[in-house]
Amino acid sequence: MPACQQTLPAIRLAAAVTATLLLAGCVVGPDYVRPASTLPEHYPTVGAESRATAQVNPEWWTLFNDATLNQLVDQALAANQDLQAAVARLEASEAAARAVGAAFYPAVGLDASASRNRISGETASGRESGSLRYNNRRAALTLSYEVDLWGRVQRSNEAARAEVLSSRFGRDSIRLALIGQVANEYLALRSHDAQLEVTRHTLESRRESRKIVQARLEAGSASGLELAQAESALSGAQGQWSQVKRLRALAENQLGLLTGQPGLRIAAASLEQIPLPPTPPAGLPSSLLAARPDVRQAEENLVAANARIGVAKAAYFPSIGLTGLYGGESVALADLFSGSAGIWSAAIGLAMPIFDAGKTGAGVDQATAIQQESIATYRKTLQTAFREVSDAIVNLGDYADEEAAFAAQVAASRRALDLAQTRYASGYAAYLDVLDSQRTLNAAQLLYLASRKNRLSAAVDLFKALGGGWQAPLQSAG
Repeated sequence: MPACQQTLPAIRLAAAVTATLLLAGCVVGPDYVRPASTLPEHYPTVGAESRATAQVNPEWWTLFNDATLNQLVDQALAANQDLQAAVARLEASEAAARAVGAAFYPAVGLDASASRNRISGETASGRESGSLRYNNRRAALTLSYEVDLWGRVQRSNEAARAEVLSSRFGRDSIRLALIGQVANEYLALRSHDAQLEVTRHTLESRRESRKIVQARLEAGSASGLELAQAESALSGAQGQWSQVKRLRALAENQLGLLTGQPGLRIAAASLEQIPLPPTPPAGLPSSLLAARPDVRQAEENLVAANARIGVAKAAYFPSIGLTGLYGGESVALADLFSGSAGIWSAAIGLAMPIFDAGKTGAGVDQATAIQQESIATYRKTLQTAFREVSDAIVNLGDYADEEAAFAAQVAASRRALDLAQTRYASGYAAYLDVLDSQRTLNAAQLLYLASRKNRLSAAVDLFKALGGGWQAPLQSAG
């Protein structure tokens, strides 16, 4: 009988056994169910009376309408090394998942060998009957397959897929944090530009004041004390200039690191040309947090941990494997593939733990504990995300009020300085009034710039906290 015909009964038997086992099988371990959320439905600080539907804008940084910022973000996404490392981790996770998924399919291999053999001529009685030498050549296809009767392979694949998604959301989380860091560092740079401009005007004003005091001293209408006060104020402004210039250089260096461009130089520009941030819609839903990559990463870690319980529980049950071989074996190479040289085998094997001193139970307990830790981490991530959004909304509103107050202070301080300078020039006020007015105006201008920068940064923080912001038109600058 030909070898191929001899293999048919064995193949049919293996197929029948496999089908029976698969039909009778079940997937052990808990199916994933998302934990119940303990968050409020809406953020109370934006007005629960309206139920607005907000959508995430994936390119939220473009809402600031700044070409330089857009360019810096593009450069950071292309060249930042932390992001490149996250991409590499994702690729490694995807490769690992493909390796786990391969267990769903039979493994087919080639077994080929050639040997020269000698059999001893010594018989059992000790008489020598002459040695025997012969060749042996063999070539066969082998097959092995684990029947996933209890879902171990399925649960392993489920965990691997979740880990791939976790790596993907981890990359997205780094990407979001990177864009936010670039945006905040850029706003700091523009704030330093504006502070340098204010300080430049302050220097000019104090140099002019020193000239006036010097002239009055020479005319006998001012004292040496007033001149010393004018020089002290001028030196203070020069120190302020050096300090702000240093901070701007540090911000520029940090942007160079974030964008992968050491030695980056950015031309000065005005902070106030950047549009004011959009206002969040009333009734902003907390369900927007589902778009945050760190929240989705925490959930996928939970999915993987949940599936690992099934993998651990499958160790309680027998594992069943199918193996097969089909090929040829002969002494002469020319006869290797002849009908009489055919060889085949088909086997089914079963292995089951009987006593392992609690090892399997410990593995299940460990997997369950890791799942409970993942649940706590997921809920903590949700709660932290909710707090970050709430904080950003509060900051956005309060910084707007703060900016308006400091703007009014700047206007009043400028009028006070004009009056003090006029009265001093006319001899109706002491130079100390001019100094106080200059210091007040300088401080008010710096506070105004800081509040405006903080207001813009609060918008960045809200965009980040929501995983990308919301769709809304920008307010006009003012």
